[in-house]
Amino acid sequence: SFSGIVQMDEDTHYDKVEDVVGSHIEDAVTFWAQVNSKLASSVLGNLDPKKIYGGLFSEDKCWYRCKVLKIISDEKCLVRYIDYGNVEILNRSDIVEIPLELQFSSVAKKYKLWGLCIPSNQEVTQFDQGTTFLGSLIFEKEIKMRIKATSEDGTVIAQAEYGSVDIGEEVFKKGFAEKCKPTSRTDICEEKKLDPGQLVLRNLKSPIPLWGHRSNQSTFSRPKGHLSEKLTLDLKNENDAGNLTTFPKESLAVGDFNLGSNVSLAKIKQDQKLTEENEKLKTEKDALLESYKALELKVEQIAQELQQEKAAAVDLTNHLESTLKTCIDTRMKNLAAKMEILKEMRHVGISVRFGNDLSDAVQVLDEGCFTTPASLNGLEIIWAEYNLAQEKIKTCEYVNEGNILIAQRNEMQQKLYLSVEDFILEVDESSLNKRLKTLQDLSVSLEAVYGEAKEGANSDEILKKFYDWKCDKREKFTNVRSETDTSLQRLVAWFQRTLKVFDLSVEEPVISEDVVDNIDEILEKTESSVCKELEIALVDQGDADKEIILNTYSQVLQKIRSEERLIATVQAKYKDSIEFKKQHIEYLNKSPSVDHLLSIKKTLKSLKARLRWKLVEKNNLEESDDPDGSQIEKIKEEITQLRNNVFQEIYHEREEYEMLTSLAQKWFPELPLLHPEIGLLKYMNSGGLLTMSLERDLLDAEPMKELSSKRPLLCSEVNGQIILLKGYSVDVDTEAKVIERAATYHRAWREAEEESGLLPLIFLFLCKSDPMAYLMVPYYPRANLSTVQASMPLNSEEALKVMKGVAQGLHTLHKADIIHGSLHQNNVFAINLRGLLCSLHLASSTLLTASEFHSFLLPNYISLYGCTTFCLYIHQLLDIWVVYTYWLYE
Repeated sequence: SFSGIVQMDEDTHYDKVEDVVGSHIEDAVTFWAQVNSKLASSVLGNLDPKKIYGGLFSEDKCWYRCKVLKIISDEKCLVRYIDYGNVEILNRSDIVEIPLELQFSSVAKKYKLWGLCIPSNQEVTQFDQGTTFLGSLIFEKEIKMRIKATSEDGTVIAQAEYGSVDIGEEVFKKGFAEKCKPTSRTDICEEKKLDPGQLVLRNLKSPIPLWGHRSNQSTFSRPKGHLSEKLTLDLKNENDAGNLTTFPKESLAVGDFNLGSNVSLAKIKQDQKLTEENEKLKTEKDALLESYKALELKVEQIAQELQQEKAAAVDLTNHLESTLKTCIDTRMKNLAAKMEILKEMRHVGISVRFGNDLSDAVQVLDEGCFTTPASLNGLEIIWAEYNLAQEKIKTCEYVNEGNILIAQRNEMQQKLYLSVEDFILEVDESSLNKRLKTLQDLSVSLEAVYGEAKEGANSDEILKKFYDWKCDKREKFTNVRSETDTSLQRLVAWFQRTLKVFDLSVEEPVISEDVVDNIDEILEKTESSVCKELEIALVDQGDADKEIILNTYSQVLQKIRSEERLIATVQAKYKDSIEFKKQHIEYLNKSPSVDHLLSIKKTLKSLKARLRWKLVEKNNLEESDDPDGSQIEKIKEEITQLRNNVFQEIYHEREEYEMLTSLAQKWFPELPLLHPEIGLLKYMNSGGLLTMSLERDLLDAEPMKELSSKRPLLCSEVNGQIILLKGYSVDVDTEAKVIERAATYHRAWREAEEESGLLPLIFLFLCKSDPMAYLMVPYYPRANLSTVQASMPLNSEEALKVMKGVAQGLHTLHKADIIHGSLHQNNVFAINLRGLLCSLHLASSTLLTASEFHSFLLPNYISLYGCTTFCLYIHQLLDIWVVYTYWLYE
């Protein structure tokens, strides 16, 4: 019979067909299933007894909608997952509120198979089996439910069909349920129901399909129902959410459950205990089975290894048997091969290994050590006093005072001359060059063997440690070599005795046992001795040995370098002494004469007068009413010849100035003081650039109007070379600055000349008739970069050469601390499209930056390369002549 049925066949839902998915099994005839159209996602929220909540399922830690069935304690609640049907005890912290849009009726419904009920006398085991069986038929399968009625608690009474299978009939056939016949649609059927607590317990203990076995975790995934505590609950109507009650603690005892029917609590406990024991025995059985399989596998592995060992033993036995047949042959061949190596090693020697070359080097340093000449100290004292006297003369401004200082210097000069002679004689007798050659050869040979030395303190303790180490190593090696010689002699003696045994011509009896019975021992000893000696000779030294040798080598090299520096100092002083002696043989107690320079100046004066006269004569002829062309040409030729003669004498004058400048700088600083009329001091201050004999009117110069925007610029020709005269206005204050700037540039060029990357300055001279200074520089009218690019653009290779030349000129100027100005293509000159002459303005307030340099190179002629690339290639290019002309003013 059915109880609590409110509608039967006449109900509007009777025989209605629904597609559902089974989600939870209560017993063999009761289960929960989800209607496909009502599936939803998991949510989050906070606890509120009036609503549907989200519960954190303990097994998969996912959230599911649930209703609170019972409040067990302040911290625990019994909930049912309404979309699946299973129950679980959760902490309050695992229950959250969900949004209002999820406050709709449950997706899962409670169904009961039509016409079936659970037998009242059914055992727990059969109950669990029935639950499992029903689960296998409906779990996560789409089942058609023909609704027959609805119970008061919402359970739907329906006929379940899966395809053509009637699920109720299958459960009945298996004996997990019995059929019940309702009397009428209005009668209340009396159905024997299990106690709610027993039902919960059975649901929690009954087997449920594992969710982990699914092929796809879809929307139908749900938590499994279980309880961590054994409880008996008096479950009332689940839909009454407003009547939540709290379990009293005393009601949680197992003894308070009213199990009813014929199933006793003791029986349930006994069944549970048997089940647990069965599970435990099954676990032990599985463990023993795994252990058995592991042992069986290990036995197989050991058997295989044993088989392999047997095979290896057989192979070894066969090899030993075959080896024994050729044992003597093999040993003798091996020993002979080692003897060949030993002979070679003894022939080469191992002197380097024991530092014999270092010992020899120390001996060379000690035996022929060069010491400071006895006369050097006295020479240094006198030379310092002599230099001091020279400095006083150099700074003297008055002739009378200068004469006194010169007399004192000459007296000191006499003493220095005698001291120099003694020093030169002592050095000549010391074989200085021979000793230096010995040291150089020694250092080269040691460096070839030991390589780079390490820096370290100079200590005699290092050499002592080396000698102790060397003696110890030599003693050990001597003992090993002696042992080798003894063993070899014994082996040779054995061979000699053995010959007598096998020589039929020898008549005297020889006992063969006494001859050959010790051959194994002799061979063993000989092989051992030879191997020991080879090990010492061939095996690399240990770190300690290498450290001792390296320290000693570094110490020896330091001593060599120290002695070489002493020799270099003595040689430098010897060279100065030779030069001093040579110079003062001619000028002893007298100053150099300037008569030759004055004679040149007199000749120049005469030539310049004749040149001026010829220029006037030419002008008069050209301005006459009836000029004679042939006469004018003749005078022009004479003017050209006179001008060339003038420059020839000016060059002679420069040579004489250079000689006097050298004497003044080294030995006779009084020359500018004693002969102010020759202007030696001005010449020296200009770096040899200034000439007092050249004047503007002596040159046939024409103004360069197209290049004279900032200062007077004239063009002329000297000895076949086109030159430019750059004019600068000067006064008393600026004249010295002009000379100083020109001298700085000229010295920078003269240090490297063509390699400097600078345009040479020819002369600097001052005008007598007007306050002007002229700088003479070479001129290449068709070689500036703008003209070259217009007529024949540079290719990539030529452009790279230009880059190198420009950079070299910049480097030279920067190194000389010269400030320069703009860099542009009109200031860069190319000679034969290979060499470059670069003219820079040197009065700018800042140095040319890398970006300015790049901005010049890139747009003008090097678009294929950047400034960084240029820096990488600059030292790999061919030489190129890039010259910077010195500009004195902006």
